Amino acid sequence: MLLARVAGTVVSTSKEPRIEGIKLLLLEKVDPSTMEGKKDWVVAMDGVGAGPGELVMYVSGSSSRMTAVTEGRPSDAAVIAIVDAVDMGGRAVYRKDAADSASQDAS
Repeated sequence: MLLARVAGTVVSTSKEPRIEGIKLLLLEKVDPSTMEGKKDWVVAMDGVGAGPGELVMYVSGSSSRMTAVTEGRPSDAAVIAIVDAVDMGGRAVYRKDAADSASQDAS
C-alpha cells in the first residue's frame, strides 16, 4: 500500500466497457516523512469515494483488482482507503481534521 494525495479526476468518454461508471482519480504519491508530494503521478480507480485534496492509500498491480469495485476489471491501481492519521516515530505527521481546517482557513 502506498500513500498519495488526490490531485484531481481523469475523465474518459471512450473506454473499456468493464470500467464504465468507475471514477478515475489522479493521485500524487506522497513522501510520508514530509507529507509532501513527490511529483510522481498515478491514475487509480476509486473504490472509496475519495475527493480532491484527500490523503489516500492505494494499491497497485494484481492487488488493485481485489476490491468490490475493481474485481474482474482491468486495473493497475485502486484507492482502498481515505487516511485519517499518520504517525511516524511517535509523532503525528498528518491528521485529516487538521488538514481539513487548514484548507477551510485558506478559503
